[in-house]
Amino acid sequence: MASRNNPHQRPSSRRRDGGVSIPRGSSFSGSSSPRTVSPYTARDFGSARPRVSTVKVGSLAQGQMSRDERVNRSYRAHMAKIAVILCVAAVLLAAVVGVYCSNLFSIRQVTVSGVEHLTADEMTRLANVPSDTTLLRVDAGAIADNIRRDAWVADVDVRRVFPDTLDLAVTERSVGAVVEVSVDEGKATELWALSSDGMWLCAIPEEGSEASKTISPRIYEDKEHALAIKDVAYGVKPEVGTYCADESIENALDIVTGLTTELKDQVKAVSATSTENTTITLDSNVEIAFGSAEDIRDKERVCLQIMADNPGAVSYINVRVATSPTWRAS
Repeated sequence: MASRNNPHQRPSSRRRDGGVSIPRGSSFSGSSSPRTVSPYTARDFGSARPRVSTVKVGSLAQGQMSRDERVNRSYRAHMAKIAVILCVAAVLLAAVVGVYCSNLFSIRQVTVSGVEHLTADEMTRLANVPSDTTLLRVDAGAIADNIRRDAWVADVDVRRVFPDTLDLAVTERSVGAVVEVSVDEGKATELWALSSDGMWLCAIPEEGSEASKTISPRIYEDKEHALAIKDVAYGVKPEVGTYCADESIENALDIVTGLTTELKDQVKAVSATSTENTTITLDSNVEIAFGSAEDIRDKERVCLQIMADNPGAVSYINVRVATSPTWRAS
């Protein structure tokens, strides 16, 4: 056992950090240079201590908060835009309501076009435009419905013309015939205007009477040039705004409207006692027993041919059966 006082042996010294200083010349793992070995390494030499990653919690939280803040800012900006839009919309709505409820665009005049058989008073009564309304508040549909209730009106277009005009563009029915109707149990007759589509338009009072002052003068002009339907069976009761349901009158109207201009312009009256006995009278006083409104073009062609072959000599033609016509000289 070596002596502690061996002068040739250099005592080992312990380092302040807990390691052992190996004197030069000592043998340790074949190394000739001094080494400093930690206590941990001395005890567990050759073993690997696992590395532990450290996370800076403060830095991660700071990054997460930044993303949240961006989301919050975007949301707040979006809500601010919506608030601005709602405010603008509220202002615009208030402005529109204010204009709508105000007297701006008050109706100061009503113009009428297309009317020949209705008087100005009748149109005023029909339209019934409120005096305190405006172009924005006026019920154009209701006015159009009011006007269409009149038998003379086939259609109407109500137009707003800013700043203060309401225009009524009317399409009237035309007079197809003037029908002589028996009244007072056949003791008297009354004239009625019948439209081309078969609607009763109005009674025609005697010209110059007090009642004649309430209707348009144009009706009397039509009366002079319209087809006259006579000899209607007793019991026909016209009603303004309704369609004629009498077969003999309908047949007479169908005949005249189905004729071509060449013969139609010569017809001055139609006797409509019945469908089969319908007779038309021309301006030349030639009577044509026409019968039903069938084969109208064929019957017309036969009549024109007979009159052309016998100019001025024909007083009566029977074409109830177009294939077997007969005629009589004057």
